[in-house]
Amino acid sequence: MGRFGWIGAIQSSTGGGTVAERNAFGQPVGPVVQDWTGCDPLPALTVSGQYTQISPFSVAADADALWEAVCEDDGRMWTYMPITPFENRAAFDVWTHEIEASADPMFHTLRGEDGRVGGVASFLRIVPGHGVAEVGYISFTPRLQRTRAATEAMFLMMQHVFAHGYRRYEWKCNAANAASMRAAERLGFTYEGTFRQMQVVKGRNRDTAWFSILDSEWPAQRERFIAWLSPKNFDEEGRQRQSLQRG
Repeated sequence: MGRFGWIGAIQSSTGGGTVAERNAFGQPVGPVVQDWTGCDPLPALTVSGQYTQISPFSVAADADALWEAVCEDDGRMWTYMPITPFENRAAFDVWTHEIEASADPMFHTLRGEDGRVGGVASFLRIVPGHGVAEVGYISFTPRLQRTRAATEAMFLMMQHVFAHGYRRYEWKCNAANAASMRAAERLGFTYEGTFRQMQVVKGRNRDTAWFSILDSEWPAQRERFIAWLSPKNFDEEGRQRQSLQRG
């Protein structure tokens, strides 16, 4: 056999029947990803769910309504974002033109059950060659916060990524943002660790918490979302009967 001809198999310490391998030097290497050629570039998303509608952000179609929604917030929705509260409409307009033109992050408009614009979110750090994408710049105004439309929007964005063959979907947030940490876990993301002193944002240190969902985990997560989003799971006042929180 050649110098690199021998590969032995061992059971992975992670369990689950996964087989890891060792190369000719006895070094462990990752499992082969069969027939992997990468993913196509992630397209923009236009979809109507049961409670929300998602579309690529458009200044002409969405800016006025988003400004109205943003003005309902007292500023706290921007605390952990790199964006600061807008001093005036002119500053907001500069930002909306920037996000409309941006391909990565790729911004989308989110609407609530009443059809009104309630916020934006984006796909970013999209790497088709590795099958990785992230959800970020999640900006929910008060009218969208803590609603089933907001949850469904996150589900539909997640579904879009995995439907296009991506292997990993990421969520990253300021480690001081307890609400975002809880939201990631509720939505099915697994905490992977915290990168200390990763950034300086608005003159302050930012430690960044990393979360992910893998394609192998998606089928079970998808069923969990479908069950939670069923109209049967909500009473006449729209209150959930069963929580989405994982046990």
